[in-house]
Amino acid sequence: MTTIPEPVTRAARSMADRALSWLHANRNLGGLPPGTTETMADPDSVYKPLGETTLAASLILRDGVAGPGRLAAAQSLMDYTWEQFRRGDMIYERQLRHTLMTDPLEMYAPFVRCGYRHEGLDHLLAHRSRMRSANSVEVLPNRRLAVANAARIVGLRPTDDMGALAAATWLGARPEPWAINWITAYAVTHTVFHLTDWGGNPGGLPPELADYVRTWLPVWIDVWREVGQWDLITELLVVGACIEDPYFRPEDWEAVAALQHEDGLVPRDSDPVDDDPQQRFTDHQHTVVVAAVAGSVALARAAQR
Repeated sequence: MTTIPEPVTRAARSMADRALSWLHANRNLGGLPPGTTETMADPDSVYKPLGETTLAASLILRDGVAGPGRLAAAQSLMDYTWEQFRRGDMIYERQLRHTLMTDPLEMYAPFVRCGYRHEGLDHLLAHRSRMRSANSVEVLPNRRLAVANAARIVGLRPTDDMGALAAATWLGARPEPWAINWITAYAVTHTVFHLTDWGGNPGGLPPELADYVRTWLPVWIDVWREVGQWDLITELLVVGACIEDPYFRPEDWEAVAALQHEDGLVPRDSDPVDDDPQQRFTDHQHTVVVAAVAGSVALARAAQR
């Protein structure tokens, strides 16, 4: 069993429970506008955040370390987002009309993780996985890992060598750690997330990369704590919980837990939080999602789930 310091366990539980409560209580603020179709002018505005909420709920259900009431809330969120996507019809239509887009597969994977299936989408994704055009889409290396992991979850025949994909990322090169910047740090976090399936398979991160991450994670956390980039810091906490020899520094977890509002909101940065409910949701929903995931993965590692 992975030993986690008691202050980390306490902070992780508080973060996960309150974040999930906030996501559930505010779920209608993140719903798709009436009349939304599979072709969206701005997918990042609502469609992508709705998928992030689905991901958080799916991981909480997968990890199974929340109490019965929290698990019921996570299941309710899954049902809500599934209905928002018209029980998979919207995801199917988006993939059907936009063959080269990868987001329908990635959007579908968390649902499959929790037992939701759409027969037509299953057939379409299986057909698409055999297309040379779909397999040759040019995307960033860490994004290729995201697609490959989603395909694995959905049950598609593996076509990618995860080791080769990992080697093509910034992290795979184990470069000078001081050269990292804000956007590259996010790429590093997602490389770890997809190789380990969000902590479900800690050994999925090659040992040499795990050693590199564990060595430099404290430094990177300190850098972004200094400037109050709490969204990125919380993602780095997830990274620490995902690796084979997990990294848990109590002061980092306690810092994020202390910032969390009573209702569960976690601010994305050091800027003032807007009082308008919709703006609060738009600005900070992603950070709340990450806090829910961080807490759940950390507690699951402690329980060896």
